[in-house]
Amino acid sequence: MKTPLSQPAIQLTVPCGAETVRALPLGATVQLSGTLYTGRDRLHRYLFDGGTPPASLRDGAIFHCGPVVVPEAGGGWRVVAAGPTTSIREEPYMAAIIARHGLRVIIGKGGMGRATQDACREHGCVYIQAVGGAAAWTARCIRRVGRVWFEREFGATEAMWEFTIEGLIGRVAIDTRGESLFTRVEQESGTRLRHLLAKAREEA
Repeated sequence: MKTPLSQPAIQLTVPCGAETVRALPLGATVQLSGTLYTGRDRLHRYLFDGGTPPASLRDGAIFHCGPVVVPEAGGGWRVVAAGPTTSIREEPYMAAIIARHGLRVIIGKGGMGRATQDACREHGCVYIQAVGGAAAWTARCIRRVGRVWFEREFGATEAMWEFTIEGLIGRVAIDTRGESLFTRVEQESGTRLRHLLAKAREEA
């Protein structure tokens, strides 16, 4: 029997509705396309404190990323690196932002906490684990750089960038039931360890 981990990638276009993300099973590989916005610590704190996002986040996706973006000679921008930021840094803010702004997709690296899991369950959002250590590859999935906000206030890395993406691969690490792939692995590893320790004691 195939599991979500062995299934082909599910195509996910963002922004999207609640019914779309509720259909994504925990552990599923997804291939993202569409429009997303980057955000790191300063943007999350701004939104948490009641700041108004310059673009609507409802049904949208936010990417925990501090991209390296350079100006092009003819105008515009080019992304040369776009690795995911460790998402647990945004845990103090994430649940409130999901609830207030109707996010459907969070993209980042590493696990997130119980508050984010609960918010994903209550409001219909998923957390997608992106590939860490592949910032240049991720940049190639960015087809267009749209607008940028807060560049002067926060700096280019912490600014809110609008990206059009195609083919960005990730895995559903928190689903809309609030289940966490990281928690599941931790629990299964703990069970396996206890079994091995018990076996070792029996054989001693």
